[in-house]
Amino acid sequence: MHNPNEYQKQVSDKDEYITPPEILKSRISPTVYFFYNMLRILFYSNRQAKKGLYDSIRWYNSSVDTRESLERAGVKMHFSGMNNIKAVDSPVVFIANHMSTLETVVLPSIIQSARNVLYVIKEELTKYPLFGPVASAREPILVGRENPREDLKIVLEEGSKKIQEGKSVIIFPQKTRSLVFDPELFNSLGTKLAKRNKVPVIPIALLTDAWGNGKYIKEAGKIDPKKTVYFTFGEPMFITGNGSEEHQAIINFISQKLREWGRPELVK
Repeated sequence: MHNPNEYQKQVSDKDEYITPPEILKSRISPTVYFFYNMLRILFYSNRQAKKGLYDSIRWYNSSVDTRESLERAGVKMHFSGMNNIKAVDSPVVFIANHMSTLETVVLPSIIQSARNVLYVIKEELTKYPLFGPVASAREPILVGRENPREDLKIVLEEGSKKIQEGKSVIIFPQKTRSLVFDPELFNSLGTKLAKRNKVPVIPIALLTDAWGNGKYIKEAGKIDPKKTVYFTFGEPMFITGNGSEEHQAIINFISQKLREWGRPELVK
């Protein structure tokens, strides 16, 4: 892992981050402004990935670029509980709800400077134009999301290898992105991986519908600056017993935060 001091524009060095008002800009079309910048970021990241240069620093920097592009489009960010990211010495399993594309591209700008991290993602994402080589370069754990038993085997085996290498893992246990958080669709892959490797889980509650899901292309949704983006990191939890208590605690944490953020309608 790179020296943390190499990471510029860190936000996880403090427990809370709120976008400074002077960064927020009023745009005639926030969506057009942001996606112009998103294409710019994808093009240079794609070139770096194809040359074998898209390392953890470049991944972090492109994520910071994405976050700042959203802020310059007028989207306010509010991150809290970031001291919990660094609260234990061992690798951890981050477990989060999955609402939009935003968390996928912004989370590295929060976590990577504190912990070497990778994603569990759908294999199809590695086949996308432009984004595919970028995703593959970060050596994610690939699942199909069609066969839960096979996905469990892949996550436990590949995830254990990564954790033994000192890397932390981000898992979105929902089958797909969804505005509404449905505990019935929130599987226990993350807690099983943590239990197997005797490492803690850190829950992440997030509210990211400022980047909407597109009608035809999910990633190409509307950018709405009227909505604040929230990320909150919970305290690390070690898995005891079969993990059912910790799994329910993560569900409760996410549900509670969505209600605290004034969006109870997003909890099923």
